[in-house]
Amino acid sequence: MIEIWTMPNKLISFLSLFKHLSADDQELITNTFEARTFDEGDYLFKGDRVCQQLFFIVEGVLRIMVRNEKGNEVTHYFLKENQFCTILKSFINQVPAHESIQAACKATVLVVTHTNLMALYLRVPYLKSLIDEIIQQALVEKINVRNIYLGQDSTTRYKLFMMRQADIALRVPLNDIASYLGITPQSLSRIRKNIR
Repeated sequence: MIEIWTMPNKLISFLSLFKHLSADDQELITNTFEARTFDEGDYLFKGDRVCQQLFFIVEGVLRIMVRNEKGNEVTHYFLKENQFCTILKSFINQVPAHESIQAACKATVLVVTHTNLMALYLRVPYLKSLIDEIIQQALVEKINVRNIYLGQDSTTRYKLFMMRQADIALRVPLNDIASYLGITPQSLSRIRKNIR
């Protein structure tokens, strides 16, 4: 388990991969983000309101999900360590979101509110373009991963998921995987039995 006091260092270490951060900037960033831990199934953000927070995942897996017209949960994406997570359109434009963010397993995050992040950007101006670029790269990667599954049958989608996202598959509930792949939990159980 990660000690709370080391968590901001994870964010600083990650950002430092892209740009050198002065000691003063590191301190400002560290003091702006707050550490939180969530259990599996906890909501970090519930839809139908404006998403006011940006999360940096220190440990665990989050899922962006929505309820469809039948009331079933549909997983859009999984996000894991060293990724930022928010409902981007809602966060940037300050408009209500339909999607929710939920812990797919026990998760530890660093969180900053929209207001505090905007204030931080005024004090560390290059940080906005840095975080925007990291989020854009992650968005392109998420789309590329999702596109791999398009047009594939259920068994192939599951096999691709196990190859490309095995680290997530080992940590999240099968129901979440099924909803992500667009198949029923029962079908997923059959597929898993048949390929063993």
